[in-house]
Amino acid sequence: MKALVLSGGKGTRLRPLTFTCAKQLIPVANKPVLGYVLDQVAATKIKKVGIITAHETGHFVEEYVADGSAWNMEASYIPQEPLGLAHAVKTARKFLGQDSFVMCLGDNVTGQGLESFVKRFKNEHLDALIILKEVDNPSAFGIAKLDDEGNIIRLVEKPKTSIGSKLAIIGTYLFSNKVHEAIERIKPSWRGELEITDAIQEMINMGFTVKAEILRSWWLDTGKKDDILSANAKILDEYIEADVKGKVVNSTIDGRVQVAPDSQIINSTVRGPCVIGKDVVVENSFIGPYTSIGNGSRVCNSNIEYCVVQECVTITDIERLEDSLIGKNAKVSRNQRCRTIKLHVGDYSELQV
Repeated sequence: MKALVLSGGKGTRLRPLTFTCAKQLIPVANKPVLGYVLDQVAATKIKKVGIITAHETGHFVEEYVADGSAWNMEASYIPQEPLGLAHAVKTARKFLGQDSFVMCLGDNVTGQGLESFVKRFKNEHLDALIILKEVDNPSAFGIAKLDDEGNIIRLVEKPKTSIGSKLAIIGTYLFSNKVHEAIERIKPSWRGELEITDAIQEMINMGFTVKAEILRSWWLDTGKKDDILSANAKILDEYIEADVKGKVVNSTIDGRVQVAPDSQIINSTVRGPCVIGKDVVVENSFIGPYTSIGNGSRVCNSNIEYCVVQECVTITDIERLEDSLIGKNAKVSRNQRCRTIKLHVGDYSELQV
């Protein structure tokens, strides 16, 4: 079995950050989202992963993943025009060969690994296993309707009226090589894309064994600013343990806080869950829960809570900063007295508020 991880797309909902970075590389808890996806793939013992990339941002993904050895895998890179998920599978046909494969979106994070899905797929000799999650707003997703035995009997992309199901396709799929036959039979949708929902429906029409499994854990699609902040909070809440390796001077560290080596906390309070990267200086400041501060950043005379601050950011004299996603090398400083501030700031920006 192989893995196919989709790390293309334009990331329009996260601009301006994605003008200079692939959306899958935006960090949560100081680690790119793509890293968590590859961690889960690696846990299945799959050794070969194909990574779908966009022409504009593919080199950033290659720089991060390299040859895949950090995950004990062999990585191959497959550039693709953004013409649908089924088109991505079609583009990767040479890499996939006759092998079955697990396909994941590189910007989706779940609280459950892939091992149990792979085990079931193999044990039951399935042609497709589609992971679903119940949602409150089915009109925003591809929705699957199941029979009493867990077989998918109908798929509808963003239904305008109820189809009697709120089970959304979350972007984790397991396929046998029979999916290629189905993709060859479908045509582009009204969007001009080859839809994976159409390919799965075609597999059903062809009589292949298509099952579903409902995800019982949390799931976050990190496609927007608030999604990034939610994923950051969830991962900090579940995975961060206290580990203070930096220098702490006249400061209070409260709760589960990680401070990397070569960082300094001076005359400040840091309250977890929180992670502070390498070579960071926090001085005369309060760092509140659910905040991640990237390597090389500086925070002085400021109060920050529920934020993702990327690398080499400078924040000075900000009375209160919350619910914010700050891009690399940004500078945020106070120009006049203000209260709560909410920001979505791109790379290399400079703001005075």
